[in-house]
Amino acid sequence: MRGAKQPIYAVAAWVRRQPPKVKAFLCVVTGMAALVFLRFIVHDHDNLFVAAEAVHALGISVLIYKLTKERTCAGLSLKSQDLTALFLAVRLYCSFVMEYDIHTLLDSATLATTLWVIYMIRFKLKSSYMEDKDNFAIYYVVVPCALLAFAVHPSTSHNIFNRICWAFCVYLEAVSVLPQLRLMQNTKIVEPFTAHYVFALGVARFLSCAHWVLQVLDTRGRLLTALGYGLWPSMVLLAEIVQTFILADFCYYYVKSLVGGQLVLRLPSGVV
Repeated sequence: MRGAKQPIYAVAAWVRRQPPKVKAFLCVVTGMAALVFLRFIVHDHDNLFVAAEAVHALGISVLIYKLTKERTCAGLSLKSQDLTALFLAVRLYCSFVMEYDIHTLLDSATLATTLWVIYMIRFKLKSSYMEDKDNFAIYYVVVPCALLAFAVHPSTSHNIFNRICWAFCVYLEAVSVLPQLRLMQNTKIVEPFTAHYVFALGVARFLSCAHWVLQVLDTRGRLLTALGYGLWPSMVLLAEIVQTFILADFCYYYVKSLVGGQLVLRLPSGVV
């Protein structure tokens, strides 16, 4: 078993020595290879979106276990949960007034769970909340997302306010995990349940991104034109890619730690 891990350690050490531009290139190549792999093994690419929802639900289950059984919220960012609740609330509003479907029910359940997590952190487990480490200013993402939504939004026949709200929740979702990553970078050490939760978010967002990219390829770009014209279709796809790559670095160190048999994840400087 130890012999089988030696090549993995060697590859990990080689990647770690590379400059940031080479690491970024390797990340892109790995992502493209994963997309090609998924395209051949998953015949109905809508299943990727279902898989993304399932992995996200699994991550939330881990979070619920941490809060109820471990009775601690140490390592969790309240600000990330606030941003998650905000974009989910806006997306639910858009679903009710624009397009009510099964995802509306899924978002409702996710929002209810997120509000429960916020309640637990703010009131029940406040003594274990790392407020001094959770120091990401959320207006750094909320204001730019609002301005971008005002400038670039869907070109459908819906009310202009609803279209701006739709764009806002898409952009905010892409960056909502940044406070969580900042908190983990500040602490340098990430306990297992928080690491599992964030890794689940990374996997879910990669599957969601893969769903969009493969759908665009399958329809030969017609999906983008169905979303409207102008910059909006490209921005939707870009938002999916951005939220995947934001978590890519963390996922690399998570897998590396898992392979090394470490229960506690230690993040080096510069991951976030």
